[in-house]
Amino acid sequence: MAERSTAAVDVADTSGDEPLTAQADQSTADGVANNRERDTDSDEAQGNPTSEEPGKTSPPELHSGHKLARRYRLEECVTRLDGFSSWRAVDEKLRRAVGVHLLPADHARARSVLAAARSSALLGDPRFVQVLDAVEDNDLVYVVHEWLPDATELTALLAAGPLEVYDAYQMVSQVASAMAAAHREGLAHLRLSPNAVLRTSTGQWRIRGLAVNAALRGISSDTPQRTDTEAIGALLYATLTQRWPYESDAHGLAGLPKDIGLIPPDQVRAGVHRGLSELAMRALANDGATASRHESPCTTPEELVKAIGEMPRIRPPEPAYTAPPQYQRTPYQQGGYSRPAPHPGVTQPVPTPPPPLQSRTGKALKWGVSALLIAALGLGSWQLADALMERGGKADDPNQTQTVDGDNDKNDEQTKPTKPISVQGAQEYVASGEAQAPQDVAKTYDGDASTFWRTKRYNEGPTLAPYKPGVGIVYDLGSAQDVSTASVALRYTGDHTTVHFYAADALSPSTGVDSMKEIASATTTGTSLTAKASKPVKTQYVLLWVTDVPNAPSDGYSGAGYKQAITDVTFKG
Repeated sequence: MAERSTAAVDVADTSGDEPLTAQADQSTADGVANNRERDTDSDEAQGNPTSEEPGKTSPPELHSGHKLARRYRLEECVTRLDGFSSWRAVDEKLRRAVGVHLLPADHARARSVLAAARSSALLGDPRFVQVLDAVEDNDLVYVVHEWLPDATELTALLAAGPLEVYDAYQMVSQVASAMAAAHREGLAHLRLSPNAVLRTSTGQWRIRGLAVNAALRGISSDTPQRTDTEAIGALLYATLTQRWPYESDAHGLAGLPKDIGLIPPDQVRAGVHRGLSELAMRALANDGATASRHESPCTTPEELVKAIGEMPRIRPPEPAYTAPPQYQRTPYQQGGYSRPAPHPGVTQPVPTPPPPLQSRTGKALKWGVSALLIAALGLGSWQLADALMERGGKADDPNQTQTVDGDNDKNDEQTKPTKPISVQGAQEYVASGEAQAPQDVAKTYDGDASTFWRTKRYNEGPTLAPYKPGVGIVYDLGSAQDVSTASVALRYTGDHTTVHFYAADALSPSTGVDSMKEIASATTTGTSLTAKASKPVKTQYVLLWVTDVPNAPSDGYSGAGYKQAITDVTFKG
């Protein structure tokens, strides 16, 4: 199952006059290395009229080393609150870090947590942290999700200061568009906060805890779109000013001075981008806040996305120019040898070279060279005529076979030689649903034709969609390479196999397939397939994406159905 979590501002108190995000607490840790959240029982001490009563069941006694489903080994507890706990764990089957939320099966919120996890998993949006599993096992309910060790919480970024204008623009654009997509599917976050918004090493922004974080705490809202929009406005306000837009301190940020109300970001800090300042106020234009130019407030993520689109686009900063080192002349150019150094401001005359070969010896040499050239031309002409006469004689012999080159038009075209590119590593790419055979990925480039990675067996085909958009593997070429050709050896024949190759940004791509650049694609009914790019594409990571598989018979691995297996993959550049 695939979940993508979003970070949202916590709703801690809706009973007073302050906005819904005014007293936001910290969100559940969903897996960022060295960025653990520290929820305490004081979160619920303030009271929340929209929350359910906390479950009376005590959390199960779990410890580091405990294993769930004989697969997920708990490593470190990062949150323990209100009958549930959150852990960093290891998926021993796939050998990767994951995050796990745990609560008793008879907990008052167990049903809603399972439902939220399964609903958000169906969204399939790569901008949200992916839910990998949601299970009720005897007396436990647990939700397994991605752990992103290369991502950094917005909380940690703001600890160093406000973000640059372009980074703040990218954050609000990506978070707003992601939440607009979630709300179109009927999903809300309700706990968007700096702890729930992550920036990956590639500069992409991802959201964790979509629906799940609120369900764990029993939070609901009568106006979920307004709640999430105001939360995005608070995030933008914080990135511009390094202040939380309410009087209360929250998320490691100081609140605004008391009794002055909500003032625009460009009045809190000098140099703030005017357009982003007004955008933050429009998103926060609830419960008394007003936009700087009396523009209409944004009360839904969709309206916020539209407002961002109407702004002049903010471009990334130009890279700093480094002047090249001053050219150092050689000692000879500086006059250190026989030629004296020129005086400043004095133009040095350029000596005129002597006329070539004007002496008696030079004239003799010229005549000698000319004679040799004439002799060589005569000898070549004689040999050419003799060869033509010999070929003419042979052409009259009916017993001779003449070979004709049928591609004379291409004789003067030189094919650029290609070189093999070695694969340094690979990882299965799961866009939605279950993985295929992640433990066998290395068998596709081990040089052994008898080993392979195989797909699951499907009842419908050959096209996998709409049940599954595709299955595939991301290959690491070690460094950026010019990829022009990809060859795949297949196990099953039949009608038909289609494979696409895309340039990805990492072994775990931060974008979906639709956002990747396609290198090449090919379709075959046999056991080999070669895809050639019209123009080489430079990339370090290549996604092999299978969208169609043939109907293959039963074998020792699976029954008859639509399936395929890859034995060898090679790349050339």
